Amino acid sequence: MAAEGSNADWMGSLPPALYALPLSNLAIPGSHDSFSYWVDEKSPVGPDQATAIKRLAKISLVKKLMKKWSVTQNLTFKEQLEGGIRYFDLRVSSKPGDAGQEIYFIHGLFGIKVLDGLMEINTFLTNHPKEVIFLDFNHFYAMDNNHHVYLSSRIQEVFGSRLCAREHVESVTLQSLWEKQQQVLIFYHHPLCDAYPFLWPGNKMPAPWANTTNVHKLLQFLQTTLGEREKHGTFHVSQAILTPRVKTIARHLVRGLKNTLVHKNLPLILNWVKSQKPGVMGVNIITSDFVELVDFAATVIALNDLLLEENKS
Repeated sequence: MAAEGSNADWMGSLPPALYALPLSNLAIPGSHDSFSYWVDEKSPVGPDQATAIKRLAKISLVKKLMKKWSVTQNLTFKEQLEGGIRYFDLRVSSKPGDAGQEIYFIHGLFGIKVLDGLMEINTFLTNHPKEVIFLDFNHFYAMDNNHHVYLSSRIQEVFGSRLCAREHVESVTLQSLWEKQQQVLIFYHHPLCDAYPFLWPGNKMPAPWANTTNVHKLLQFLQTTLGEREKHGTFHVSQAILTPRVKTIARHLVRGLKNTLVHKNLPLILNWVKSQKPGVMGVNIITSDFVELVDFAATVIALNDLLLEENKS
């Protein structure tokens, strides 16, 4: 997907008829646990894990196996952006024993510093001024108020005037953002969001989670929750992902997430995506693991052509 970077400017290349449509009506590709392309086996196990896992992880082999289940993406932020991904699912944490307020991405094991990731994303936006991204900070671990203030300040420092302040969801269109030279919407699932106008509350970005290893149950869930999505006032995430159970991990410990669940089921998930339509009660943001394994981003982006047909009719 990312090799040619052919989707690096897809928003700016959409037909003009779509510029004035709310972004909540467009089909937008996203990634699940977007930051997990690199996790640190040498770091302590994260506070998002159960005590039993933390004990086990004192054995170095356990951390190697954890990595196989913690990593859900192969591509860096820059590569995902070049490939067309515009929504990022982010979980963050402070690190035990760290002096200061530094915050890291986390999924079982610690990833890179959040600040480094934000700067990488901002560099892409500088080079692609018509592209708009959604950063969804939806899980926080081992963070007190000072950590939240630190993280919010870093977000503001890095993106500055690119940040889109809270407003009516239906008012947010490509055209309105381009006029204001804004490119970043931040969703922050924590009460602190009220203190900063550039932090959107988490309830504006619902992302129902199927929590299943069964692809047929997943697709049924996606269809049902899509039918129940709010007509107005929120974006909507369809999480087209399978979630391993403890017994799944135990049975396939060495194979890891990609070889156990993702490879086999991605074609079925992609077929579901192809059968969808964006719009008021249609798909909006769709997320996947290992977004480069199939033509995921391009398939989601292509759904926007259906909006053109609708306009004509």
